[in-house]
Amino acid sequence: MNNIELIATTTFGLEAIAKRELEALGYKNLKVENGKVIFSGSERDIPKANIWLRTAERILLKMGEFKAFSFDELFEKTKALPWDEWIEEDANFVVEGKSINSKLYSISDCQRIVEKAVVEKLKTKYDVDWFPKTGAKYTIEVALLKDVATLTIDTSGAGLHKRGYRDRAGDAPIKETLAAAMVLLSFWNKDRVLFDPFCGSGTIPIEAAMIARNIAPGLDRNFAAEEWSRVDKSYWAEVKREAMKKIDNDTQLQILGSDTDKRSILRARDNAANLGLEDDIQFFMKDMRDVDLKDEYGVVITNPPYGERMGEVEEINMLYKDFGEKFKELKTWSVYAITSSKNFEALYDRRADRKRKLYNGRIETTYYQFYGPRPDKGLK
Repeated sequence: MNNIELIATTTFGLEAIAKRELEALGYKNLKVENGKVIFSGSERDIPKANIWLRTAERILLKMGEFKAFSFDELFEKTKALPWDEWIEEDANFVVEGKSINSKLYSISDCQRIVEKAVVEKLKTKYDVDWFPKTGAKYTIEVALLKDVATLTIDTSGAGLHKRGYRDRAGDAPIKETLAAAMVLLSFWNKDRVLFDPFCGSGTIPIEAAMIARNIAPGLDRNFAAEEWSRVDKSYWAEVKREAMKKIDNDTQLQILGSDTDKRSILRARDNAANLGLEDDIQFFMKDMRDVDLKDEYGVVITNPPYGERMGEVEEINMLYKDFGEKFKELKTWSVYAITSSKNFEALYDRRADRKRKLYNGRIETTYYQFYGPRPDKGLK
C-alpha cells in the first residue's frame, strides 16, 4: 500500500485544534499552513480522518505540487501525476480552481488545461477516446498560489461539518466544526455542567455531548471516497465498527441549552434525538436572565446573537450587559462566548483571560474566554 499525502482543510484559526486531533489519532510529522494541516498516511487513513475529525472541513488527497508559469507547464506537469492510479474509466470527475498572485490567473483556463491533462493521462491506461463520467464522483482542484500549483482530489464530498444530525437549523446557525472547536478549546469536561443560554438549534450542546460520549462525528454520513475502487470498502466498515466500540454509553451528562424561541428548542430536541442524545441534553425555552443556576463550577459555551446578524445593535448591547451581570454572580463558572462585537469585554464588564480570532462563516469573530477557579478537590 503506497504512502499518500493528505490535507485536512480548516477554517482560519482552527488549524492548531485540527492538528491536536490528528496527533490524538496517532499521526506524526504534521505540517501546519494557513487553513490546512498536511499529513502522511495510506488508503486506510482516508476513512479514519473523514470519520473522526471534528474540526476539519475536508480531507483532500494531494496528487502533486509544482511551479507553473505557463499553461504548457501546467499541462505537462499535471499529466505526469498518477491520476490513472486513482480514477476509474467511468469516473465522474470535475475540476475546480482558484488562483492567487499567480501568472496563470484565469481560473477557467486553468480548469480546462487540468481536465485535458487528466484525460490524456487516463487514456494511457484506458483504451477509449471518450469517458462517460457516469461513475463515482471525483472533485479535482487546481489551486495556484504565487505560481505554485497544488493538485488535489476531495475525498469528503459534502463538507465535514455536515454530520447528518441537523435536519433543522435556526436563523443563524453555527457550523458544527466551529461548535466542536469551541468545546475543545474550553476547559469543560464531561463531569461538569455545560450550559448554552443561546442554544438555537442546539449545535454546541450536541457537539459537546458527542465529544463526551466519544461519538465519531462522521459515523452517520457518507463520503465521496466510499465509492472509489482504490479505497477498499472494508476500510470504511472497519473504521465505523471500531468507532462504534469506542462510544461511551455510561457517563451521566449534565448539558443544558436554553433559548427564547420555541421553534429553536423544538429543532434542537429533534437534532439531539437524531443521534440518540435526547436524554443527555435538557433543552428548554427560557430567557437567559431568568434561568436559575447553582454556583457549581459550571461552564458556559455559547454563540450569542450578533448585531449584524440578528436584532438591533442597542438591543444586543443590552443583552451582553445582562449576560455579564448574570454570570458576575456565579463566581465559579467559566464563560466562553463567540461574537463579532469588538466591545464585548466592556459590555460584559470583564477583561477576557484569553481571546482567539475565529471565523463564523465569513464573519470575523472573537472567542472570548473568561476562566472561573479550578474546582475544589473532589470535584472534576
